[in-house]
Amino acid sequence: MAASPSVPAPETDCNYICPGNVTSFCGGSNRISYYVWNGPPTAQWHQPNGTAMGEYQYILNGPVVPLISIPGINGKITFVEKYGFGGDGESWTPGSTGAYELDLFYEDQPNLAWRTMHVPTNVFCSAGLVLPDRAGRIINVGGWDGEGVHGVRLYVPDGSPGVNGTNDWEENYDEIHLLAARWYPTAMIMANGSILVIGGQICANCDPSPTLELLPFTGGGQVYFDWLERTNPNNLYPFLCVLPSGGIFVQYYNEAIILDPVTFDTIKTLPNVPGIVDNAEAGRNYPLEGTMMLLPQHAPYTDPLTVLICGGSTPGGGGSEAVDNCVLTSPDESNPTWTLERMPSKRVMSSMVALPDGTYLILNGAQQGVAGFALASNPNLQALLYDPTLPIGSRISLMASTTIARLYHNEAVLIPDGRVVVSGSDPEDNNYPQEYRIEVFIPPYLLSGLSKPTFTLPSSDWTYGQQITFPITLPSGNSTSARVSLIAAVAATHGNSMGQRTIFPETSCTTTSCTIVTPPNANISPPSWFLLFLLDGPTPSTGVWIRIGGDPAELGNWPNLPGFTLPGM
Repeated sequence: MAASPSVPAPETDCNYICPGNVTSFCGGSNRISYYVWNGPPTAQWHQPNGTAMGEYQYILNGPVVPLISIPGINGKITFVEKYGFGGDGESWTPGSTGAYELDLFYEDQPNLAWRTMHVPTNVFCSAGLVLPDRAGRIINVGGWDGEGVHGVRLYVPDGSPGVNGTNDWEENYDEIHLLAARWYPTAMIMANGSILVIGGQICANCDPSPTLELLPFTGGGQVYFDWLERTNPNNLYPFLCVLPSGGIFVQYYNEAIILDPVTFDTIKTLPNVPGIVDNAEAGRNYPLEGTMMLLPQHAPYTDPLTVLICGGSTPGGGGSEAVDNCVLTSPDESNPTWTLERMPSKRVMSSMVALPDGTYLILNGAQQGVAGFALASNPNLQALLYDPTLPIGSRISLMASTTIARLYHNEAVLIPDGRVVVSGSDPEDNNYPQEYRIEVFIPPYLLSGLSKPTFTLPSSDWTYGQQITFPITLPSGNSTSARVSLIAAVAATHGNSMGQRTIFPETSCTTTSCTIVTPPNANISPPSWFLLFLLDGPTPSTGVWIRIGGDPAELGNWPNLPGFTLPGM
């Protein structure tokens, strides 16, 4: 059939403001608008079969619905829940103490797997980190209601797999608390080892807390940011990272900037983050909740660090449209831009986990709505695997699906044996239950039937640029396939894995030993605890906790106040 004759119409015929969206143009004067895709070729998603899809396994029930999940250097996972919700001093879960530690040494014996702990104040929608002090203490800051919104809480992980610890959360509001009330803040370890805390709101669904503060307190007070006030409430749990240039990358709502690490002035403004084809107002932070990861950094660290953000939603509550794409940028480039990759389905309230082989597991969340109580529907049950070594547009593989809806307050974290612990879901509606069941996702690398490599480290406390040699056993006998990965300690909540970073250091191996060189400085690798994995081809070892960069801010001597245990230097 021959095309009918046509002639171009004046551009002004299409420049009509869209009804209900004053920021976009729609067709007018009997014209229509169309979109031209100028990005990579149409997405090609891989569809593996059998064990290559990974596998979900139910392992046990928990005593609470976790709010934050934090793997500790003691080989266990610390959970806190929204204890004290409502300000009445009682837990949302009857009889709960607000905090528990999971020991998967006893995953087949649920009566032994959980250790009861206690949080003194309300931790609902707080921030967390694993500190780079010698004890790998876990810090939790902010919260909701009463003293909790200013809370500073610390826990020294103790015990070991199969052996209960005795330590508990420590908090003394009269001695130390945040300068600003913070509900939904983010925390980050800076290159100098200090704790940066940013953003949030001063109370539930109210005015913003549009500032930054540092711990330990320096006497400098808070730093005000107009952009946090302007984009409230769509900027909660902003995404943060230290860049190799030394700047601090911040992504909030659908904007992104780089801050000077000393003055905190904005030194670069990036283009706005792409949304979806018919709504540029889609955002990536709570309540339009996506998730961010840093793609692996490889020695000699000459390539710019790339940021990956997947999912999100448009503003508007339960009727919002979840985002069906991931976006990438390299902030340190002279003129950074965003590259968009489509996902196989829409996803809001997702979790993402860095795996030892340099891939990323994307899972959980919904295909409609936003984060919050009773504001999402149509659970997204299928996991995805993102492989940054493949070409743009063909990096995503479809993994196994779960039968458990994981909506608001879902979490996923990597554990040393290479599995991913999947927990939570707290929708508070009539369609989906609060979810106490805990699963593991078993990645394909653990289902291949290949034996794990093993290694022994001479020490666990390393400096920058240090050369370390250690004995190994490679079941394949092929040293050319051996490599080492470093996965930073995280505290995971609301799609924000605070502390996340993946590094592949300089490595040379024989069949009996490996020599690695640690990252050169704190901009490449801020002070942190890492799980070190030895990979024999695709198969990772069991991870071992090591620390790189020491404790330059002397957190081990802070806070030297009543009620706190100090690990010292």
